[in-house]
Amino acid sequence: MSSTGKVTGELQHQPQTEEVNYLNNGHTIASWLLTGDHKRIAMLYLISTTFFFFLGSLAAGLVRFELTSPAGVVLESETYNKVFSSHGILMIFTFLVVAIPAIFGNFLIPLMIGARDLAFPRLNLASWYMFMTGGILILIGFIAGGVDTGWTFYTPYSSMYSNTQVSLVLVGVFIGGFSSITTGVNFVATIHKMRAPGMTWFRLPLFVWAMYATSLLLILGTPVVAITLLLVVFERLFKLPIFSPELGGDPVLFQHLFWFYSHPAVYIMILPAFGVISELIANFSRKRIFGYHFVAFSSIAIAGLGFLVWGHHMFVSSQSMYESVVFSLISFLVAVPSAIKIFNWTTTMYKGNVRLQSPMLFAIFFLLIFTVGGLTGLYLGCIGTDVHLTATYFVVAHFHYVMVGGTMLGFLGALHYWWPKMTGRLYSENIARATAYIVFVGFNLTFFPQFILGWMGMPRRYHYYYFAPEFQAYHIMSSLGASVLGLGFILPAFYLTMSLINGKKAGPNPWQAHGLEWETSSPPPTANFLETPIVMDEVYDFDPVSEHQQNMADLEKREASDNDGNMPIEDHD
Repeated sequence: MSSTGKVTGELQHQPQTEEVNYLNNGHTIASWLLTGDHKRIAMLYLISTTFFFFLGSLAAGLVRFELTSPAGVVLESETYNKVFSSHGILMIFTFLVVAIPAIFGNFLIPLMIGARDLAFPRLNLASWYMFMTGGILILIGFIAGGVDTGWTFYTPYSSMYSNTQVSLVLVGVFIGGFSSITTGVNFVATIHKMRAPGMTWFRLPLFVWAMYATSLLLILGTPVVAITLLLVVFERLFKLPIFSPELGGDPVLFQHLFWFYSHPAVYIMILPAFGVISELIANFSRKRIFGYHFVAFSSIAIAGLGFLVWGHHMFVSSQSMYESVVFSLISFLVAVPSAIKIFNWTTTMYKGNVRLQSPMLFAIFFLLIFTVGGLTGLYLGCIGTDVHLTATYFVVAHFHYVMVGGTMLGFLGALHYWWPKMTGRLYSENIARATAYIVFVGFNLTFFPQFILGWMGMPRRYHYYYFAPEFQAYHIMSSLGASVLGLGFILPAFYLTMSLINGKKAGPNPWQAHGLEWETSSPPPTANFLETPIVMDEVYDFDPVSEHQQNMADLEKREASDNDGNMPIEDHD
């Protein structure tokens, strides 16, 4: 059965005799650093973003360690400010905004639409070099003195009062922003112009729809924040009256410009995860996504409405009450397309042939955690409750439930789902399932107590809280959860790396999934397909007869399995 359609020359039944694939087509360092292959560039992004993620995680662990005592443990307040700022900057600008689009978007979009590569391969490579240049400048800024402004770089503190390396870090973020813009341009051009014959807009996988909406946000929103941060650098260097009131500037103008991008940035982080979850739920429920058109257009609606809600970050600023009421109403409205996705995913699973393998576990835990994050966001979108909760740990918990819980679980689900396709190797499914539970428990233990802290009035970004020692128990609980969550992040790095050494070889389609990317070998050839695919079937068009045959084959494998913990991925519990 063809996953997405018939392929010229019966490609789906043709044995992949070509041994050369994108991983072994040139082993030198130069062949990787000068590559134009979208798959290799995706792997370069995987390595680099993982490096930045673990650096940011170390900073987060140090913050949690400090907060176990009301008077701190080892850090001075100034150093603490630099540590939590570095955590936020690394996680936002070098991982969450970048990870799923740059890794899985790069790797999968050409495969999913039947193209040989992205539209502009050299620009794609240049985007990785821009990303690395920006990331290295950020790290140099941390080493040379750090940043104590938080990841938001609020003026006038960042422009007038901070003696840390704000300018250098801002230049790094600025360069990294242009990496995102070029990636977005590449994706839009590829999706518009390079689809295989028969791949109409409504035969596109929902991951591609999500990446298309994300690309629009990147193209339209990133230049705003890039120029805004560059203006902060000019104000610091030349004392220009832009944002600092001492010079005649307006600090609230900075907030408007910054959040005009940074709230859409929330959707830049979460929309790709939405696309991943659509793929996982459809393929592990063995059903076409319920309301495919609604889910597809809800991504575009989120992208559009995301530009209209930035003012809900500024309810306690000098903006008028009338502005705040409008922003509050639109903030509730933007929840509608997100709710459409949640309800349609749930309906897809209803009476489906659900297989609780590790990628599907990450998808289900995503639904639970993101729902909590979305519902708590309604409290912050309501003016009356936001006045009480703003700048407290309630905001920290909400942000992490949406961004870290949502984006990170989407990332882990994608990594486990497409790892056999990317590497050609299988990992231990039992350990992967255990990891999903560890991440879920550790995440909730880390961040749910912070909702309680925020409701009790604990301000965020505070180093000392000896004025309210009753907060300590919740901070200790949160720090304990962070240790469990850290274990959940370390385990995949271990067993996925080990799979490259001794993992069993994966076939072209170890999940029996639906999509053009599963019609080629694992790992794919350099040109992706031996022949140009021609798409004739609808997306997620599972064949009930083939499903019955697959279920019987699964039953036979389970009966024959010795349950030694190293069963193939195809074995289903």
